[in-house]
Amino acid sequence: MRVKISIFVLLVLAFTIISCKSAPKNDDMTRIKIETNKGDIIVGLYDDTPKHKANFLKLVKDGTYEGTLFHRVINEFMIQAGDPDSKTASKDQQLGSGDVGYTIPAEFVYPERFHKRGALAAARQGDQVNPKKESSGCQFYIVTGKVYNDSTLVNFEKRKNYNALEAPFRQLVMQHVDEIRDMQKKGDTKGLQELEQKLLAQAQEKVKGEAEFKFTPAQVEAYTTIGGTPHLDGEYTVFGEVVEGMDVVDLIQQVATNEADRPIDDVVIKKMTVLDN
Repeated sequence: MRVKISIFVLLVLAFTIISCKSAPKNDDMTRIKIETNKGDIIVGLYDDTPKHKANFLKLVKDGTYEGTLFHRVINEFMIQAGDPDSKTASKDQQLGSGDVGYTIPAEFVYPERFHKRGALAAARQGDQVNPKKESSGCQFYIVTGKVYNDSTLVNFEKRKNYNALEAPFRQLVMQHVDEIRDMQKKGDTKGLQELEQKLLAQAQEKVKGEAEFKFTPAQVEAYTTIGGTPHLDGEYTVFGEVVEGMDVVDLIQQVATNEADRPIDDVVIKKMTVLDN
């Protein structure tokens, strides 16, 4: 029998509120023009993610992206590109696993850099094989996302904070699994309730002093007006943003795709160019 954490206990937990910081100015960002067969997109690269910036500039200058496809497109989510295998891919070929032979250490600048509409971020392999959340050496995506209301964001915060407590609670339950089973066999309801409260107190002690997950005013403003994908925050490195051409991004996100989210008609990156600031 799985012991559940009561909603009441979660609501009365005391957390430290994340301090709100203003986002750095982006006036001097290095700009890259992405020429596609759907139109041009200009992205700016952040200085505070230097490893990703340097790598992206290198690949652009080397011509690595020329002829690659936007191989994964999901409306109201994101458009993904940069797989070298897509240059010569057949129409029915599965894409997304191509790389350049290396990864980039994660550079999370959170909460200043987040997944607002137009954010440029690095794709990566999942946590099971990539616990450090290292980025792909070449694959990237541009966020389209959707607009959220205030109550949805509040519920999202509650879920994140619930999960922060539930993880240590589950670990404690597993450490007492034999004791719990013995109480269940005996029908010892009182003992189970007392143990639950004891483990909850221990779990609360483990997370005591940790910052509560809470969206900053800048995030709330973005997610409730222009939109984005908040569930990706802190999971993937955001290293730039679209400064011109979101209309082209929208054209791409609306193309017809197959069951693997690959566009039926290829969306090709013809060329990338570093622009003068």
